[in-house]
Amino acid sequence: MSPDRISATRRIAAPASLLFQIVSTPSGQVAIDGSGMLEAAPDDRPLTMVGQTFDMDMDREPLGDIPNLTKYQVRNTVTKIDPDHQIEWTVGFGDSPPFGHTYGWLLESVAEGETDVTNYCDWSGASEEMRTGVTWPVVPIAMLEQSVENLERVARVAQEPRT
Repeated sequence: MSPDRISATRRIAAPASLLFQIVSTPSGQVAIDGSGMLEAAPDDRPLTMVGQTFDMDMDREPLGDIPNLTKYQVRNTVTKIDPDHQIEWTVGFGDSPPFGHTYGWLLESVAEGETDVTNYCDWSGASEEMRTGVTWPVVPIAMLEQSVENLERVARVAQEPRT
């Protein structure tokens, strides 16, 4: 594994198809974000193909790591998609080229209704300046772990019987 890739893994009592439905929808990403930065997904189309773009409204202020950077929007582009198994995207701003780092979810069915879930961030495609620069810190593992925990909570609620 690349030293520029960090990940968090957990077994979740939910089918991979349900988990994929959550992580492949921009609003699902907002609901499970562990950073406190994602605020909204203005266009909430399910992500279905490589090359598809989706915007996220963000607020960097909760992290406090970049002075004077608060609300902004990023344009993400799907780079890998395998239904019920994996989705990955790269991050950029508007029509500019992506920065080279990717985020993703890998889902492995292990038993009936159980899935090993890995949330990852890979900076190996980013420039050296971006990977080591003060203004572009690598995402802490705690954010990925919190996103996996939040996914587990959202999936548990989604599986509860409707009354």
